[in-house]
Amino acid sequence: MWHYAEAGRGRPLILLHGIGMSHAVWKPVTPYLQPARRVIAFDIAGFGATPPLPRDTPPTIPNLVAALEESLRAIGIDEPVDIAGNSLGGGMALEAARRGIARSVVAISPIGLWRDGPPRHVRYIFGSLRWMAARFPGVLEATMKPAWLREIALAVPMSTGSSRMPPADAMAAVDDLRRSTAFEETFEHTREAFRGCDITVPVTVAFGDRDWILTASARQRAGLPAHARWVTMKGCGHVPMWADPIGVARLMTTSLCPCPS
Repeated sequence: MWHYAEAGRGRPLILLHGIGMSHAVWKPVTPYLQPARRVIAFDIAGFGATPPLPRDTPPTIPNLVAALEESLRAIGIDEPVDIAGNSLGGGMALEAARRGIARSVVAISPIGLWRDGPPRHVRYIFGSLRWMAARFPGVLEATMKPAWLREIALAVPMSTGSSRMPPADAMAAVDDLRRSTAFEETFEHTREAFRGCDITVPVTVAFGDRDWILTASARQRAGLPAHARWVTMKGCGHVPMWADPIGVARLMTTSLCPCPS
């Protein structure tokens, strides 16, 4: 059973974070969603407070989505559900749609829309951050305190506009990265290109025009169904939830299947 945070009432909306993060990444967005939705933000296996998958189960996207499905059933959700995900979570949301678990999907900067694997610079950027978080957490946390340093440090790995993050949230994100027990293994096992042209449910894929993590080579449409909607988020980077929480919430509310009246 995966750890999760829940707020609001109504039709369930599942939120999935990116690699090295936790459910806390959705904290800025949840207040705009919970008036009309039961918002359930999970910690993916090996991140946050959720243990990794069993040793004999590699953390591939299909295996992670299978574990997600088990957790949904454990909390009483047995029918297709609306899912929004970012980065790793975005790739999982697309896989959930392919498997028939999702009723509709919003994938923000999803992984897997490449031909031969993620852009080469991704490994070095995340590897450097992970190394710093593991060995010099105090230095990285100190960098998160002044707004101007947060903006510089997080513009590429997260988003321009990250100076709007509260310092406590920024330092918590550093701690999430440091404690990510499945970071390296998950990174290595989620390099396969996504193929989901047979998806029938509504799909919206959104990339920020300042996403310098998943650049043009990682934004191929060949693996998506023809009806997939493609959105550009102006002024946003790879993880836009703190930079533009209202815009992210609006993207979800206008893209996911409406709740019954």
